[in-house]
Amino acid sequence: MPSRPNAAPATAETRASQRLVPVDHASVAFTGGFWESWTRTAREVTIPSQYRRLDEEGFLEVLDFGKPPSPLARPIQPSGLSMQHFFDSDFGKWIEAASYALKNHRDPEIEAKIDEIVEKLAEGQMADGYLNSWFIRREPEKRWTNLRDLHEMYSMGHLLEGAVAYFDATGKRRFLDVMIRAIDHIIDTFGPEPGKLRAYDAHEEIELALVKLYRVTRDPRHLSLATFFVDERGQRPFYYDEEARRRGEDPADYVYKTYAYSQAHKPVREQSEVVGHAVRAMYLFSAMADLAFETCDPSLKEACDRLFDDLVGRQLYVTGGLGPSASNEGFTRPFDLPNETAYAETCAAVALGFWTHRLAQTDLDARFTDRLETVLYNGALSGIARDGEHYFYENVLESHGQHRRWKWHYCPCCPTNIARLLTSLGQYVYSTRDDELAVHLYAESTAELSLGTRFVRLRQETLYPWDGDVRLRLTLEDPTSFKLSLRIPGWCRKAELTVNGETIDPVAATTKGYVSITRTWTNDDEIRLSFPMPVERLYAHPDASEDAGRVALRRGPVVYCVEEVDVGTVPQRLRLAAGASIEPRFDPDLLGGAVVLEGDALEAVPDAWSGDLYRTEPPVLTPRRFKAVPYHLWANRDPGAMQVWLLEA
Repeated sequence: MPSRPNAAPATAETRASQRLVPVDHASVAFTGGFWESWTRTAREVTIPSQYRRLDEEGFLEVLDFGKPPSPLARPIQPSGLSMQHFFDSDFGKWIEAASYALKNHRDPEIEAKIDEIVEKLAEGQMADGYLNSWFIRREPEKRWTNLRDLHEMYSMGHLLEGAVAYFDATGKRRFLDVMIRAIDHIIDTFGPEPGKLRAYDAHEEIELALVKLYRVTRDPRHLSLATFFVDERGQRPFYYDEEARRRGEDPADYVYKTYAYSQAHKPVREQSEVVGHAVRAMYLFSAMADLAFETCDPSLKEACDRLFDDLVGRQLYVTGGLGPSASNEGFTRPFDLPNETAYAETCAAVALGFWTHRLAQTDLDARFTDRLETVLYNGALSGIARDGEHYFYENVLESHGQHRRWKWHYCPCCPTNIARLLTSLGQYVYSTRDDELAVHLYAESTAELSLGTRFVRLRQETLYPWDGDVRLRLTLEDPTSFKLSLRIPGWCRKAELTVNGETIDPVAATTKGYVSITRTWTNDDEIRLSFPMPVERLYAHPDASEDAGRVALRRGPVVYCVEEVDVGTVPQRLRLAAGASIEPRFDPDLLGGAVVLEGDALEAVPDAWSGDLYRTEPPVLTPRRFKAVPYHLWANRDPGAMQVWLLEA
């Protein structure tokens, strides 16, 4: 295997000078407004209800290692795979999400449920450290024989993330120690050394989990293992070919035909197009971004930059959703962005948030945090209902009424993924290093931060995303010199900025979308930002043919859609005149309150067609008022049709 080019050992000095560090999510309190409501619902409704679903759907039964296994809750598919192969991943994500909530609000009942799961995992763990409920209970002789299909390390990775989060929240080491034993087993089994398997899981996840573990233990073996899995990926001869032959299978019979499905078709540093399964890709790229920092490896950051440009320039939905195809849960070709058949898995949008946030810590660039914001307010948040316990797996951009939210899914990876995003949301708002405080997101909140040995308390007052006015007030024990970097959202055409009433030109002070102010700050200093939020019409690239002649509506970071329940007709009949005025209005009765858009449209009336399918005259267009609602709120009321991309007359 080629050595990693330009890589150098990271030092504490280089890390401190290069990388911003996200604040602990528990140091940020949402005190009102948009995110306070959503995060409270996640804590009070989503976390408890997801545990109930895990119990009702037979997930918890798989942890009864001392009993004979029950009949499968998820039957074997024609591919030979059962969703039950990776039930452990859902325990891991639920524990992670619950742990984030526990750090802010200790809940003895939830904590006891986690401890019970942990004890069962500990009791079932094999003597050599191996831990996977499927293989221990059902096929112990087949462990590590099918990394291409069966998700063993993917499941262990999610358990590991849960263990790290639970240790951080409670200080309890039991789960962390169990998972360190499991990682010790993986270190003994995989690697470049003679006698070990030069292999990696087809479903990336453990790589980023290992970096999280390393940041707790500082054990270089944990970072080395993550590095090995990333470096080995895509090397030839393909490990999955050799593995299939050992199972007596022909590698050519692989259902997906190409290892691009798992981003294993070529070494990661040679990849320039985002391909394959969308969630896997985002988890891999997140690990690459982590390792680019931890190992001071610019080649990984350069690969991330190429892949990011490909994604946002040719393959990303306007909502921040990604992966148009159900057949591979991922990507097809550039500009293939169908609306009604969009897959746009919730997990993929959540994982895009993970990746873009990581990229912004090493390279403070608003092009990354702009995408994070788009995902948060649109493509990820649409995956959970306003009640906190119904979900979408796919996030389509058009429906004729057939899409309904469900309380659980055959493959329920998305509910726990959106839960862990919401319960850890505070970490995405700010980052710090010794001499800099970066504000990535705007939300009604307070934060207690450290810049080296200096304490800073920051309060945000804002109605964002419904209003673009933001006031930040500093509380300092002593005058303190540091750089304050504030993101100017990419959708904002002309921002205004004052410090203690003094106007500052944001254009002159902006680098890569962040306006930076370096000064000696004093107690009660006030920063005011104003981001005008006109309603904008968005047009798609000409090669995105599904959206030709159509327009999407956006105000601030929020993308809008039209639902049948609001207009009394299917939105597919509507036409927006090119110059028609569209006005925002706050509707306090819409699902807790939201800004809606209203205006005049034209409706193509079918009444005069008398049963004809085709005619030589165009349809008659009649005036009709329309209302558009935030995309993340659709399918929360009466069922009906929905559309994001509207025809423009």
